Amino acid sequence: MAYKEINAQVADADVQAIKAALAVVQTKLPFLIGLSGEERKSLHKLGQERLAFVEGALQGALNNPTILPASFDKNSFQMAVTLFAVLTDLNTATAQLASKLDDTRMSVGTQALSNASDVYHYIQTAAVKIPGLRPLAAQLGQLNQKAVATRRANNKIKAAAAAAPQTPPAAAKTTP
Repeated sequence: MAYKEINAQVADADVQAIKAALAVVQTKLPFLIGLSGEERKSLHKLGQERLAFVEGALQGALNNPTILPASFDKNSFQMAVTLFAVLTDLNTATAQLASKLDDTRMSVGTQALSNASDVYHYIQTAAVKIPGLRPLAAQLGQLNQKAVATRRANNKIKAAAAAAPQTPPAAAKTTP
């Protein structure tokens, strides 16, 4: 293991405080939305590569307001650019936290699984001399085999999906 075993607890009051803090974040950002996969695909995305273009266009709009049609809302444009920057900053911070939560959860889960395997082997060994443990040993063995079979089936599905030829998107039709 390249990391230390994690021996920690989170008090119920702390869990509730964390959930309350997350609820505060949600209330501070009431405009957050959820997009479907199709909606995400259909959007033109603003990434680092296009950020300079957007910022340059904003400066052009602010410095040359007379060239913009009356219907163009430069204040809304400026708010969108500013909000994008704020949300990018918040997204980076929460992504770092989410990554640490996920990594820690994975590590602790590995510890728990390893400990459960040890206990299962202790129960199997003791069941030879203590007949009352045989049903528990059998139950744990069945649960473990079911989990292993499910994991193998999921891995086969993932491997088949990865090996399947990707269908290229339909070519865009152009009109003369």
